[in-house]
Amino acid sequence: MKNTDWKNQLYYGDNLEVMREEIPAESVDLVYLDPPFNSKTNYNILFKDKAGDESETQIEAFGDTWHWDRTTPFVHHQLITNADYPQLANLMGTLIDFLGRNDMMAYLVMMAIRLVELHRVLKPTGSIYLHCDPTASHYLKLVMDAIFGAKNFQNEIIWHYRRWTAGAKRYQRMHDIIFWYAKSGDFHFDIPYEPYGDWIKKDYGHIDEETGKRWRWHTVKGVRYKVYLDDINKGVKCNDVWLIPFIGSTAKERMGYPTQKPEALLERIVKASSNEGDVILDPFCGCGTTVAVSEKLNRKWIGIDITHLAINLIEKRMKDKFRDKLLPYEIFGTPKSMSGAHELAKRDKYQFEWWALSLVNARPYGGKKKGADGGIDGIMYFSDDDTGKHKEIIVQVKGGSVGSAQVDALIGNITNRKSAEIGIFITLKTPTKPMLRKAEELGLYTSEITGKQYRRMQILTIEELFDGKKPDYPFRDSGGFSPYTKATRNTDSKDNKLYK
Repeated sequence: MKNTDWKNQLYYGDNLEVMREEIPAESVDLVYLDPPFNSKTNYNILFKDKAGDESETQIEAFGDTWHWDRTTPFVHHQLITNADYPQLANLMGTLIDFLGRNDMMAYLVMMAIRLVELHRVLKPTGSIYLHCDPTASHYLKLVMDAIFGAKNFQNEIIWHYRRWTAGAKRYQRMHDIIFWYAKSGDFHFDIPYEPYGDWIKKDYGHIDEETGKRWRWHTVKGVRYKVYLDDINKGVKCNDVWLIPFIGSTAKERMGYPTQKPEALLERIVKASSNEGDVILDPFCGCGTTVAVSEKLNRKWIGIDITHLAINLIEKRMKDKFRDKLLPYEIFGTPKSMSGAHELAKRDKYQFEWWALSLVNARPYGGKKKGADGGIDGIMYFSDDDTGKHKEIIVQVKGGSVGSAQVDALIGNITNRKSAEIGIFITLKTPTKPMLRKAEELGLYTSEITGKQYRRMQILTIEELFDGKKPDYPFRDSGGFSPYTKATRNTDSKDNKLYK
């Protein structure tokens, strides 16, 4: 954390590299991580299709399948030769003998090297909550014991929820596991309470006529006396089974992210194991629930994610949720210059596309399979008639060489799609004169409401977007239709004391 005045931090990139390069030792008060579970599943993020339309479009956000590849042996070697963690070295050597060089071992290697870094950045008074499921929880607890010490294990928390599931020849799986470890014996903890159920009226069935307090009889060694319930509003101490509702398809806080966890779950963890002003780290921050809850509860925060879809979603979530105040946070890892844009385009084509689309507020279209998007990378909408029906702006992004044939392809998509009126071609490289000429030949779109005209084919360079140029289309400045789910506005937190 190179900046001296604290700003909350959102990182795009590999959390292992970010932690090693950016986060000092013993600087974090609380870690919550909800990493991949090795579920062998591809997860999709959901985008709204059109305003007033309940349909949604799915874009693959990430895959949760791990393989023993050419880099895994080097990381495994780092673990078994790490003199600072001798128990972990022995464990990883034993596990590879037991499991072999397979997907599960690759997953555990990936997790172990990151948990070592999380142990390093955590303060001696700090805690870590690792969210997992039965897929690998038994192995992960061994890894946590080896890194944090079995004596620092505090709880195995069961998060129990209800949801509709398909029939199977087994008991329905309705819980996740959260391992809570402290860094040392000197950790912070404020035990949370939850409301009494109706059972309290039965257990404390008597009411004192003078004080109005509930009471019950209690007998110890033959002596019977009254026990009063001092504060019925305080509630009962939470145990290690948490009944917190799963985020359903119609829940207000639903962001369309596949592994989103409820804010109530994170609120309980953050309140219990941190104070206002403490630093909270989520190295797999996804759609930003930890970030949003930390902001709401007046904590400082660091979020890391390896997909630009997640970073863009978090930006929009924070803007919507805390729209009444200026949030002091900085984004690292996303391109801030042409050299950074070239580097991202070279490193990862799809991340570059998603980042470029975010510059014009377009949502991704199609998936990662070649040809699956029909030559369309993104889509935007606007309404420009009395019916309120939305029209399309289709977007194509190119990070490599460009030519007039690619412009022809996008023009073909515009003319072949009935609802498409405008096309945006985003290029990292300078467009050629034939490209510009073909774009001009497509002509103009005339607004049915204002009569204003717009080029049907617009070519924008990344450099122009850096300079503030925007696509030109009807009612652009009114905000238009956003394909992202709008986060529920935060209304119940007190003034943010940290940033006044």
